[in-house]
Amino acid sequence: MAQTSTRLLKLTLPLVPQHGFSRTALAHSVLHLPGPSAHVEPLSDTAVSALFGRGDHARRTLIRAWLDCGVENMKNASGARTTIKEALHARLVYNEAVLAHLPEAFALLSVPESQLGVPPLDPLPVLQHAARIADEACHVSGDESLHLSWYVKRASLVGIYSAAELHQLTSPQSAHAFLDSLLSASTAVDSSVEDVRQFSSYIFRSWTGIIKSRGLL
Repeated sequence: MAQTSTRLLKLTLPLVPQHGFSRTALAHSVLHLPGPSAHVEPLSDTAVSALFGRGDHARRTLIRAWLDCGVENMKNASGARTTIKEALHARLVYNEAVLAHLPEAFALLSVPESQLGVPPLDPLPVLQHAARIADEACHVSGDESLHLSWYVKRASLVGIYSAAELHQLTSPQSAHAFLDSLLSASTAVDSSVEDVRQFSSYIFRSWTGIIKSRGLL
């Protein structure tokens, strides 16, 4: 069952631009199985639940698979050692095909699964997403030191990437130039922990504003 789910998740990812992070996208994955394994009809809703989870749990499974693939994409974008700047640009490129669906995806991840009604949003998924990208950008650049300055630099990169991704949602054509401007102005190793904490709070408030302005909660 686990192998089947993993295989179908990979086939679903190219369908997200058309169907969003939806159970419909997951259901259509079987239409794209190779050769004689391909189905002529999408999966039933019962089958989607059995393979990926009931209700919105299946959608969360798809979103997390897409995020995981984005990290892998950063590793493979250049095929060799790359810079932090190149890695972050590659991650923004990965977003481009699904920009219309990202606010809804992060809205869903930010709502605790155990809550009913309209609970307060949980900032951790958004911040963890940016932290993984900062980690991977440092990793592919070869910066794997354990000094304090590395941790401060990583935290600063979380804020930089988050701001660039937010900008990408509203002004996609200038997102890469905006990222360059943030990186050029960055004093990553000199930023204080308090500055990073305040900026992280700002990033989450901004995400929350976008989510609510689009009526997603």
